This record gives sequence, structure tokens and C-alpha cells, in this order.
Amino acid sequence: MTIRTLVLLLLTLPAFAQAPNDPFPKAIPAAEGVITVKFLEFASIPAAAGQAAPARPMLLLDESGTKRLFINDMVGPLYAVSYDGKTVKEYLDTNAPKWGVKVQSNGAERGFQSFAFHPQFSRRGTPGYGKFYTIVDSSNTTPTPDFKPSGGNHTHDSVLFEWTAKDAASTTYDGEAPRELIRFEQPFANHNCGHLTFNPLATNRSADFGLLYIGFADGGSGGDPMKHAQNLNSAFGKILRIDPLGKNSANGKYGIPVSNPFANDGDDKTLGEIYAYGVRNPQRLFWDKKNRNMFMSDIGQNIVEEISPVTSGANLGWNIWEGSYRFISGSAVNLENPGSDPKMTYPVVEYGQLDPLFQPSSAAIGGLVYRANKIKQLSNLLLFGDNPSGEIFYVSADTLPKGGQDAMRRVLLDDKGTSKNLLKLIQEKNVEQGKPASARADLRFGEDAAGNIYILNKRDGVVRKLVP
Repeated sequence: MTIRTLVLLLLTLPAFAQAPNDPFPKAIPAAEGVITVKFLEFASIPAAAGQAAPARPMLLLDESGTKRLFINDMVGPLYAVSYDGKTVKEYLDTNAPKWGVKVQSNGAERGFQSFAFHPQFSRRGTPGYGKFYTIVDSSNTTPTPDFKPSGGNHTHDSVLFEWTAKDAASTTYDGEAPRELIRFEQPFANHNCGHLTFNPLATNRSADFGLLYIGFADGGSGGDPMKHAQNLNSAFGKILRIDPLGKNSANGKYGIPVSNPFANDGDDKTLGEIYAYGVRNPQRLFWDKKNRNMFMSDIGQNIVEEISPVTSGANLGWNIWEGSYRFISGSAVNLENPGSDPKMTYPVVEYGQLDPLFQPSSAAIGGLVYRANKIKQLSNLLLFGDNPSGEIFYVSADTLPKGGQDAMRRVLLDDKGTSKNLLKLIQEKNVEQGKPASARADLRFGEDAAGNIYILNKRDGVVRKLVP
């Protein structure tokens, strides 16, 4: 190597010489401001047939019209749970051969990802009666996809299905095979389909009523190599919003709301389904009942985890930004001028994976805004967590931070007078179960119509309910 070549090489290094770099060198206080909450073991979700590993629940929903909670397992089952937690019954196995869904649940990230009940599910005589929606990763890749990536390998498909029960109150699903609404060809095995949800605050007279939000990841690999998230011609790396009962989509199987920000922009290539864009792996969408603000949790690359506000047409930054910091590579962000582009929407709170509370490969998971008063110490707080470590955090929902992790404080669980995080509880439960103690929690949140908070995980089959 010549001296000139060496000099040129050194001149190119500073922008990439930050790894490992930490935007948040001030650690989250482990003891300061801790809120401790009691809990009870509410229900146990069984392992799916033929599975040695515990159930892998992703979501808990309250279908208040039929007075049941529902919880899915990524392997395929959807369970109905009584309000007292004593009865857990399989409502539907999406992976049963007769449906032809063929759930692909290999690895940690693929499977039956999410479900949502139409807000008219239990209202006889309405268009949405008996209808609910599932989004799954499928090994059935024969049908033609509606959306294709810009490259990569065809590892599997992600498919949105509509199911229609004949009797919404039936103890088990009594309808026919599901109707396929949208099929996505996946280029990589990670960062798959995400959260389905209807806006729980929308009334039947509001424009948002009956519109289905879909958090859809960037297609996987690392760093969004195909630049999906910023591409308005791509469905990947987006929050989509559709009318599942409509017909004006390209495939005629669902509707594109005229109120979507790009539905009438005059560009035929821009997808009208897009509600917001620039997301990496959005795991949860949730709303604040008080001010109707919408939020999402988005899993970062290797540096920044975030909870961000979502508005119509918002650019949430990825892969130009990781949180409030310009993205450089899989192991580095630019620490200069954070949050400096006024066209972007930045996180209200974010944290660094290098914090001592976390493990490698941290992953932010929302979340809810607690506006009830049963557990007074949690009132008016935005709650979220770190998926693998089992840590739960809060910030004020009325005085939201403007990025960073300085406002974050912990929520610990009171186990007979001893404060523990969720992972510790799981590990102790594993020992009781005669199993090795898990190294991860894989935390998820649930909430019912009465404002009760539930904590799910993929490691011990136990659903925990927070109590006063």
C-alpha cells in the first residue's frame, strides 16, 4: 500500500470510526423514580400441539361485545380467554391444514403475527359482523403477491386474511376458510409483517371507523439494503391503512381510504395504502385516550430503540435516521446534530442498546398510555418496554419528552414484597416448571376495555395482570 493510498483510506474513516458509539452515555437510573406494581398470574397459555417450547403470544385483545379476551400464539392458535382468566380455549388454529394458510413459524420472528376484530364483529346486521383479521408469515408462496420487494430472496410470504364467523359469540370459530386480502413477498427471514389494529377511539361516525392499520417492516436483512422505507412506491417499511370491507384496491379485495395522505396525490406509483413511512420494524401501534395521539414502537438497528408519534403522512426517518440520529451503518450513527431535519418525525423517547440494563440486541416494544386510575401510580403515564430484557419503563404522557432516554424510569413488579423485572419472574417460573431458565423475556403488553394491563411473554406461558 502506498503512502497516498493510506492517507486516502484514513481520510474516509472518521464517519465510520464511531463504533461502538453511544448517543446516550448517561445510564438510565436503576433505582431512581422506580414504580413498583403488584401483579397476579392471570392465565396460562398452553404450548401448541406438538410443540415443546412455551406458547409465543404476540397480542392480547378484548372483544367486549362477546365478553372475551383473545390471545394468539405465533405457531398458529388463537385462544379465547374468560374475563377471570380461568378458562382458556382454542378458538381457531390458523395453521390447521383445512385452511391452507401454512403458517411459517420457524425462527424467532416468523409466524402468526397479529390479529384484529372488526369494530362491528359482535353487531348483527352490520357489514363487519363476525369479521376478524389475521396476518401471518406463510410457507405457501404459490399465489401471486400483491406487493414485491426490490430484491432479495423469496423466503416466504406475509398474508393478510379476513375470517367471517357465522355466530360471533360461538365458543370456537364456525365460519368458512378465510378470504385473502393482501399478499406480500418477503425477501428475507427477518422483519416480517407486524401489528394489525383498528383505532380503538374511532366511533361509527368518525372517518377512521373500520379502517385497519398495518405496521409493516422494511423487508429485513440489515440497514434496509433495498431502500424500501423511504420509497413511497413500496409497501415495505410503512404503516398502511386500508378499508378491509372496500373494493377500490388494485386487486379489488380491499379499499383504499380517500383520507389516506397519498391516495389522491396525482402520482400513480405512490401507494395510496400508505399512512406513514420510514419505519424499520414497527411492533406496536397504540393511542392515547385523552388527546387521541397515536404512537408506535419501532425496533432499531443496533444503536437506538424508539417510541415515536405517528401522524398522517409522517416520515419517521428510517433508514436516513435511526431514532434522532443519522444512520451510518449497522453499528454506527452520527452523533452530530440529532433531530435536525424539520421534515422528519422524531421519537418522543428513545434509548441506547449499550445501557447496562439491557442485553445485546435490545428491542423496544410498546406500549400503552394508561389513563385509568385503578393503579394510581401508573395514571397518566406512557408505558413501554424492552423486549428481550423484560424491563418496563414509563414517561409522563402529559409532558412527553423530546427524545433521548433521560426521562425514562423503571416499572418493577412486586413479587411478595420483592421488586423484580419480568425476566426474573420468568426465570423463577421456568425453574418451577422444571425447565432451564430463559435468557430472554420477549415482552408484550395487552389492555382490556376496563383499562386493565396484562403482560405477555414467550418464555413461560404465563399471562400476568397488573393490579392495585
